[in-house]
Amino acid sequence: MSDRVEEIEGVRVLVCAGDGEKLAGEGDVNCFLGKAWEQEATMIAIPVARLADDFFRLRTRLAGTVVQKFVNYRLRLAVIGDISAWIAGSDALRDFVREANRGQDIWFAADLAELRSRL
Repeated sequence: MSDRVEEIEGVRVLVCAGDGEKLAGEGDVNCFLGKAWEQEATMIAIPVARLADDFFRLRTRLAGTVVQKFVNYRLRLAVIGDISAWIAGSDALRDFVREANRGQDIWFAADLAELRSRL
């Protein structure tokens, strides 16, 4: 399966495939942003499998850097998939996810169905 665009409740979402290049560093964000702009998407849904483990280790600051870039460029981000193992091992990550899900820019959803219901 390849990346595709879906219109969900008036939001143009770039839904990234489960396989493909990983978002493993600050420079990798630009590839995802570029794809979203090409498709005129205002949100990107990235599966957990496409994120490097360091994204879920907040001490690496990768998540903060990624989130800041998305916010700066006014693109919304949805992380799609099960992150319960990561949350179980980190109170800070659990707090980060809870706060992110209260806002409108960055969401963590178990699957696309949950994302659709939130939109």
